[in-house]
Amino acid sequence: MKKVYSANNLMEAQIVLDLLEHAYIPAQLFNQHAQSGMGEIPFTHAYPEVWVKRDEDYERGKLVIEAYEKAPVATGTVYCPACGEENPANFQLCWKCGGGLEVANR
Repeated sequence: MKKVYSANNLMEAQIVLDLLEHAYIPAQLFNQHAQSGMGEIPFTHAYPEVWVKRDEDYERGKLVIEAYEKAPVATGTVYCPACGEENPANFQLCWKCGGGLEVANR
C-alpha cells in the first residue's frame, strides 16, 4: 500500500476515494476519525489520507488525482447519462447513482 493523497477534510478524501474506485483503483481511507483527536495529536497527523492498495496503481492514481485538482470549476447543471439525475456541472460522479459525468460534461 502507498499513500497517494492527504486531504484537507473528510469530504475531499471521500471524493478522491470515489474517483479512484471509479477508475478501478482499489484504495482505502485512513484517519477518517482522527480529526476528533485534534489538539492531542499534531493536526498534520489527523488529515484524512487515501492509500492505494496495490503499489502498481500508485502512478495511475496520482494521474487521476492530478486531473481532479486541475478540473475547472464550472457552474450550471448536467444530467447523468446513466440515471438522468440532475447534478451540479462541477460534479465528476453522479450524486445519486455514482455514474461518471465526464461524457455529460463535455
